[in-house]
Amino acid sequence: MLTDEPVSPTPTDAESFEFPVDEAFTIVASELAIARAEEVYLRSECGTYDGPVSAHTSTELERNVYSLDISAPVKLYWQFDGAPNITKGADSTRVSFQSPTLVEFGVRTYHKHPAGTITTTSDPGDVMQALSTLSSALKTTASERSYPTLRGHPPLVELGEELQIPDGFSPPDTGVELVIPPAFQYIYPAAPLAFYLGADLVPGKEPTIRTAQFEHELNSGQCFEDDVATLLKRILFLDCIVRTEGIHQVELYERKQVEPELPFDIGSMYGRPLVEQLESYLTVSQETVEPYLPRWCLTAHLPHKADKVVAVPHIVNDLGVIRSTNGQTHSVSRTANTVDSRGRVRRSARNSVPEEVSLQLVEPKVNDESIEHAWFGDQLPMGASKASVNSFEHQLKQGQRSESINITVVCNDPRMLDEQVSLDDVYGDRDDQPYNIDSHFGVPQDELADLLTDNSCDFLHYIGHATPTGLRCTDGELDVRELETVGVNVFLLNACRSFEQAEALVEKGSFGGVATLGDIVNEHAVEIGHAVAHFLNLGFPLRAAIELVHEHTHIGEQYLVVGDGSVDVVQSDGGPPMVCHVEAVGGTSYELSIQTYPTKELQLGSRTVPTLDSVEEYYLLPGRMKTLELEEQALVDYLTWTISPVEFEDELYWNNTIGTVDFQ
Repeated sequence: MLTDEPVSPTPTDAESFEFPVDEAFTIVASELAIARAEEVYLRSECGTYDGPVSAHTSTELERNVYSLDISAPVKLYWQFDGAPNITKGADSTRVSFQSPTLVEFGVRTYHKHPAGTITTTSDPGDVMQALSTLSSALKTTASERSYPTLRGHPPLVELGEELQIPDGFSPPDTGVELVIPPAFQYIYPAAPLAFYLGADLVPGKEPTIRTAQFEHELNSGQCFEDDVATLLKRILFLDCIVRTEGIHQVELYERKQVEPELPFDIGSMYGRPLVEQLESYLTVSQETVEPYLPRWCLTAHLPHKADKVVAVPHIVNDLGVIRSTNGQTHSVSRTANTVDSRGRVRRSARNSVPEEVSLQLVEPKVNDESIEHAWFGDQLPMGASKASVNSFEHQLKQGQRSESINITVVCNDPRMLDEQVSLDDVYGDRDDQPYNIDSHFGVPQDELADLLTDNSCDFLHYIGHATPTGLRCTDGELDVRELETVGVNVFLLNACRSFEQAEALVEKGSFGGVATLGDIVNEHAVEIGHAVAHFLNLGFPLRAAIELVHEHTHIGEQYLVVGDGSVDVVQSDGGPPMVCHVEAVGGTSYELSIQTYPTKELQLGSRTVPTLDSVEEYYLLPGRMKTLELEEQALVDYLTWTISPVEFEDELYWNNTIGTVDFQ
């Protein structure tokens, strides 16, 4: 946040704000501004103004008591008595006064850290009691809990000798019970739904949602996973619809689509007890809401073992769906086919080991319901990320992001300099992000070890060779498994067969990264390394970057996420990361469809609106907005002020900076 002159914040009463805030203070200023304001909502005490502030507008207001609700990297609330001029650009908001004015600020973080730890034994009954406490992190049980800022990080869970639930971790009294057989194949899939409903997990013979007013039977066996996943998605979605009758009364696209088909009145549903809302939601068919659901972010495949309970709070924090580790086994070669039918070398692989090596991979039975499918089993996954609880725990120890973004590029083979050169126009080309870029060539083992253990590295881009036993250096291999700790947060190991070394990075301290299962052809590796760098530079999380790499490159299926797929390197600029799909429809007309992706700050339940004058509707994210038809100049104007990849005629154009349009 910027002010016209230096200010001295004074602590004030947090209770003066309508919504919960962590800290509150006052300043005196004539002008203040914030960049990257995704959504700004204005209210006046007299009720004259009550609604979102549109982009590309400047409004002078009469003197009154006003409040601004601002969605930024933290939740902000500004309150003041004055006659402001409010200007909102494509990615910033500015408030100015004719004279110095007292402004109250409230700040609420997104509660990314758990408030403590629950201990449970391996007994299923104890595990059920422990997981029932996860909903103690909800800041409300009203429909507004569909906002990610009002769903805190659940407490952690660990295994111990006895069940221990500290004071302060009682679930909210919603009157909902989720009755399930006391077996892990039911307990784990039920946990996300129980969290969102504030429901107690209760042992019983037949799966049932039970309240004092009604009972709703659930399917048993393998169908139970489908049932609770479907209900979680439907209930969150309907809460997002109903909350539009509350504090933030915006035009929501999804509401307009489903309202005529709903068996209840949205206005009268808002504010009713959760049990009454739930009973009405259960009467809505899945077919009614299915076409408009936000795209789910995470499906976690979790073994039915007691020690896997430690993963559940991290999955629930992402409101992930939990499924069992059912899948089909495939034998896949790790060796690149670089020789044609006449025995001639077609391309050079990033691996000098010629022998044929195979891997046994497991393809999840369900693998298409979320952006990321995270495999927590012991086997190696196909079409999924290899998840690790270590990656989540390392992030909890990090604290605040550093003010600058430190990127380390290591190229350990002179034949691969093309990739390093291709990165010159990617990293550090965003004016809104302070970058430090450190490039190294021909690095020996000791130097690479120093780079990996230096705690200042936000992102490592390694270009070279790898084997299961090490990363190739000028004087041999460095085996990450032999290091005590590493300080690299996020990484891309763009080398053949780098998976084992990536796993070691996550075990030793990293949050997550991208690695390869088999050999990769050098020409394709350059293409993919360039693409991953672009996506991460634009604020895409790992899960979205790899999904897009799979869609838009030749051998992207060899690449997978290791660790936490939700991690990113930089924050997106002014809103969610997105891809603009453009199609010419004749003459000077184009169709534009925008696909949005989630971030750590903009999770399931968030909403967004494109900065187009012709669009006033908000959309839930992540997901694909309705297709818009625009004249060429309107499209160019929008893309000029929008930082996002553009897909046009099956080609991807990066459009990395404001003021340029890189397509056609």
